[in-house]
Amino acid sequence: MADYLVIVESPAKAKTIGKYLGKGYMVKASMGHIRDLPKSKLGVDIAHDFEPHYITIRGKGDVLKTLRDASKKVKRVYLAADPDREGEAIAWHLANYLDVNPDGPCRVVFHEITKQAVQEAFAHPRPIDRDLVNAQQARRILDRLVGYKISPLLWKKVRKGLSAGRVQSVALRLVCDREKEIREFKPEEYWTLTARFKVDGRTFEAKFVGVGDQKVELANEEEVKAILARISGQSFTVIGVRKSERRRNPAPPFTTSSLQQEAARKLNFRAQKTMSVAQQLYEGLEIGKEGSVGLITYMRTDSTRVSPVAQEQARSYVEKTYGAAFLPEKVKQYQTRSGAQDAHEAVRPTEVARTPESIKAYLNRDQYRLYKLIWERFVASQMAPAVLDTVSADIQAGDVLFRAAGSKVKFPGFMTLYVEGEDDAKDEENRDLPDLRQGQELPEPALEPKQHFTQPPPRYTEARLVKTMEELGIGRPSTYAPTLETIQKRGYVLLQERRFVPTELGEVVVELLKEFFPEIIDVEFTAQMEERLDGVGEGRVNWVEMLEEFYQDFQKQLDLAEQAMQHVHLEEEESDEICEKCGRRMVYKHGRFGKFLACPGFPECRNTKPILKSIGVPCPKCGGDLVERRAKRGRIFYGCKNYPSCDFVLWDRPTGEKCPRCGSLLVLRKAKDKETVQCSNPQCDFKGNALEKAEKGNSAGRRSAVETM
Repeated sequence: MADYLVIVESPAKAKTIGKYLGKGYMVKASMGHIRDLPKSKLGVDIAHDFEPHYITIRGKGDVLKTLRDASKKVKRVYLAADPDREGEAIAWHLANYLDVNPDGPCRVVFHEITKQAVQEAFAHPRPIDRDLVNAQQARRILDRLVGYKISPLLWKKVRKGLSAGRVQSVALRLVCDREKEIREFKPEEYWTLTARFKVDGRTFEAKFVGVGDQKVELANEEEVKAILARISGQSFTVIGVRKSERRRNPAPPFTTSSLQQEAARKLNFRAQKTMSVAQQLYEGLEIGKEGSVGLITYMRTDSTRVSPVAQEQARSYVEKTYGAAFLPEKVKQYQTRSGAQDAHEAVRPTEVARTPESIKAYLNRDQYRLYKLIWERFVASQMAPAVLDTVSADIQAGDVLFRAAGSKVKFPGFMTLYVEGEDDAKDEENRDLPDLRQGQELPEPALEPKQHFTQPPPRYTEARLVKTMEELGIGRPSTYAPTLETIQKRGYVLLQERRFVPTELGEVVVELLKEFFPEIIDVEFTAQMEERLDGVGEGRVNWVEMLEEFYQDFQKQLDLAEQAMQHVHLEEEESDEICEKCGRRMVYKHGRFGKFLACPGFPECRNTKPILKSIGVPCPKCGGDLVERRAKRGRIFYGCKNYPSCDFVLWDRPTGEKCPRCGSLLVLRKAKDKETVQCSNPQCDFKGNALEKAEKGNSAGRRSAVETM
């Protein structure tokens, strides 16, 4: 018979922890929250200090009965939910339900599920932190007030089923504001002039800089012609060579935000998927004879702090695997960004010795790829900087100056293991120059003038939007992924080519909120509210006073909006498609994964159809058109229009050309910023030339990438 009951959130976590605690402990799962505000009503008594009215979550009755029965058979109950505000609130609700004294030593917290961390936590149980509970409660009530007060207005004035949220509405505003910038952007012409030299059998480029000691921007073709006339007949001479050594430091270990960004760049993971897989790695997986093992530390964190024990593990591994030269002189310390809570360590492997390859056989593909990313990032963060030799050469033709720049790796350091992904490629990196000397005359170059136009800021990818939210202080690590999911589910944004595009509905909602609830949708105000919620968690701010202060102005805005907000009618766009079930003309609707066709007779007729986009390539199996389709989880694939009579499909976009070796269709395979032409036949290894991606994300006003042929 066990003496102690330990309650965690998930069965996987229960299994892992139970292995470390032994026979005297019974470990059970609450399956997340057990109580919440009711869905059918506000559930907050505004007149009595915003008192919440919690109810048992539907479907939790059997779980709670099991926990109550188990609690009566043991000497003590320990509450071991996750080490954050949500976990503290779950522990508090469990304590109330099971009659556990919340001020007694009932709460155990660990940031990694390892034997040492678990046993250390149980050696030092503590009371439930009421400040953290109040912070979670205040956030929940604040979000409930905003959502349940504004959403009915939107149903009445715009369309049923809409919602507004304290964080989601600001995230939506960022997407809409960016779209407005793009629409209003006016491209400006500019030119570049490149001199391409060939020296000692090697080709390198030098860019036009200016005339004399004045830097010159080339605005039009006439100015380019003037420069070309100026250098006509002139010899090109190296007038200066500067060599230096540059150190490149490794990226810090992952926070929640940087993990989501890098998983998007390198693994093509959505934010929600990243957090789901990370949760599995944290809670524990079966690793052969080791049994259930927690592989990473807690994945909801804004800190880059790392324990000395983990740092020493990494240093030992680096020295043994790569040699002493790859160890930095001092242990690497990373500064956590200003305003971070710093409640948990960075996301890292629980044991460095547990390399990705050593456990690959026990993980599925997604688990392995994400673990490998976390493991490599952490170990690389403790390695020596890379050393690059950089060279810059000034080349003069008359009084016209060109400059060539390049670099090459002298010592790879951390880059041997891992290099952080980038949203924008840096063309100058690793471009090696031939040995040039001052006074050296160069052969006549090929001169290449190009016309360009400045580009608007890029639409947000999930990674960019998460990064922006973090930088602006909107939301916290646990809110990024659900926020992005919500604005898609509501039909406010679409993901097109992995970038957010607002729908007409999304833009209408943002404009209404700007007009009637300017604070709710204000970036700075939302960030300040997050800081105040942090203050509640630290015991500096009274949560009831904070809510009272917010609600006074909010209620005035609600009253005004109720009277002044006009009805908005969004016309549904009709298609030429006839509903085969009821004969009505189908209309275009926006869903989570883009446009689709739906019958306007809903709810009597619920017929829907995907919009089939032909790609102009015939099906090699039956001759029908190949069309773009979406899988259940949103991934695009290409299949025959005649499905189900023809089942031909491809995951990669076909080019329309056939493989010169086997005759199968050639497809475009994407990797980072390049597309490679490959054969679709897995038995054929034909590969064509790499094609540079036509569109690169450029920051606002950056001059690059669009060339007029």
